[in-house]
Amino acid sequence: MKRLLIITYYWPPSGGSGVQRWLKFVKYLRQFGWEPVVYTPENPELPEADSSLEKDIPQGIEIIRRPIWEPYMIYKRLAGLKKDEKLGAGFVNTSKKPGRIKALSLWIRGNLLIPDPRCFWINPSVSFLTRYLETHPVDAIVSTGPPHSMHRIAFKLHRETQLPWLADFRDPWTNIDFYKELRLSAFADRIHHRMELQVLKEADRITVIGPHMKTDFKQLLDRPYHVITNGFDPDDTGQPVAIQPKGKFSISHIGTMAASRNPVSLWKALQKLSQELPGFKDDLQICLSGNVDIIIIECIRASGLEPCLKKIDYLPHDEVVDLQKNSAVLLLQINNTPNARMILPGKFFEYMASGRPILCIGPGDGDAAAIIQETGCGLTAGFDDVELIQKHLATLYAAYKNGDLIVSPAEINRFSRPELTRSLAALLNEMTAGTKKKSF
Repeated sequence: MKRLLIITYYWPPSGGSGVQRWLKFVKYLRQFGWEPVVYTPENPELPEADSSLEKDIPQGIEIIRRPIWEPYMIYKRLAGLKKDEKLGAGFVNTSKKPGRIKALSLWIRGNLLIPDPRCFWINPSVSFLTRYLETHPVDAIVSTGPPHSMHRIAFKLHRETQLPWLADFRDPWTNIDFYKELRLSAFADRIHHRMELQVLKEADRITVIGPHMKTDFKQLLDRPYHVITNGFDPDDTGQPVAIQPKGKFSISHIGTMAASRNPVSLWKALQKLSQELPGFKDDLQICLSGNVDIIIIECIRASGLEPCLKKIDYLPHDEVVDLQKNSAVLLLQINNTPNARMILPGKFFEYMASGRPILCIGPGDGDAAAIIQETGCGLTAGFDDVELIQKHLATLYAAYKNGDLIVSPAEINRFSRPELTRSLAALLNEMTAGTKKKSF
């Protein structure tokens, strides 16, 4: 077995999408000749807690947990929040007035806490891991971001040890959808770009989650990038089964819905169908599971659809899988941001494996739309195409009423977590070919 040091901020009991990519890789890496060692914070600020994910941690795996200091407690005191109150993921406002404190915190986060609020963990981690590797040698290092402080740890550790290093980007750095919301000064913007370029130049291998992200990075630095998408775990989802949903014509969205994910055209289309199609509104259920921005709730209310709304707080992952399978339609709302074509949410692949049809609202030339077309797992419409969204919904509703609202996606096993881990292991083997495990 080769040993792989994985530097990740998100790890169970943390919930949410950030944890699952590397949790699933770790679950299957031993099958392909790699023994993972996980380095993660002991006391992180968790967006959500989900103990159900702990079942995927392989028995006997080495997990190194080290204390981290983050400035969130200062923010909570200033904002009048309780010590154990969750801050939520992304840029989601759950109240109408986020206030000056939040605006100030965004400026501080972007301009002073570079690359992110976990920056205080970088140097202590490098010192600890350098000492650790003296007696516990590994064959390679992986860092996964965001938060991109994990890449900064690996960058410095790589320079110190010369160990082969794979940098994994689950999201872009300076082209992430909320980058402009950080209100960066020109000086801070240059630092972010410089740090990003250092990673792109020095990592031995770089993985990204989709073709458009690969293209985006190539514009920053022309070098090889390797696409390994997110995926679904057959242990969680089972094999896709074509079943007719029971109960309401439920349109479900799983996960965070920030303001940039507000499907305004969908609410307009649903409003029109409710007025024009007899019985539609009685059958309709809009199910939103996770953090939802207040602006989205207000849009639903303004469209007269609030009686159809079912709002669910964060669900453990095993319950999310059940919700997906029991929905009539799964909503994949792509962020309406300049980087929309590269967005491939992790939930998309579990949507595919659920056997339920997907309604994707986003760019027709994006990565998500391409996979939907290749696999036949759903329908796609542009952000502002109310007419096409309404047409798709009418088609799906007619199938629902006729008892044949089923979908049979083709060739999706390439997105299974074991197959994706096989690709990762092959890349790691290539990266470490001819090298020897080092002690320092």
